[in-house]
Amino acid sequence: MKLVLDTDVVVGAMRSPRGASAAILRAARSGRIILAASVPLALEYEAVCRQSEHLRASGLADREADIFLSAVIAMVEPVKTHFLWRPQLRDPGDEMVLEAAVNGAADALVTFNRRDFGDTAARFAIELLLPREAIERILS
Repeated sequence: MKLVLDTDVVVGAMRSPRGASAAILRAARSGRIILAASVPLALEYEAVCRQSEHLRASGLADREADIFLSAVIAMVEPVKTHFLWRPQLRDPGDEMVLEAAVNGAADALVTFNRRDFGDTAARFAIELLLPREAIERILS
C-alpha cells in the first residue's frame, strides 16, 4: 500500500509518538507500506514541524526535530510532479498533497482534514483515510 501523508499527519506523529500517525511511520520503517512525497511537500513537512508551537507540544529540541524530519524524509519515495491540475481544492496549501498522491500513484491520502479534499481525491481514484483508518488497514 502506498500512502501520501498530509502535513497534519506528520505533525501528529511528531507531537504524539503513541498515536495512529506515529504508527503509520513505524509501519513505513518496517516496510509494511510505502510513503510517497514530492519535494514541495517534504519542504512543507520541515517548515511546519519546525514551528515553535509544534516543537513545544512535542517536547523535542531543534536537533531532535531535525532527526525526526530526516528519518521521515529518508523513508519517503520521491514523487516527481509531471502534471499540475491546479486549482482543484479550496485551500491552495492542500494542492501539493493531492499532486503528490496523484503523481505518486498513491492508494490513499492520509489526513485529519478529509473535508478539505472533498470528492476531488476520488476523481483521481485516491482514497482519503484518517490516520486511525489507515493504520487499521495496514495492520489487518
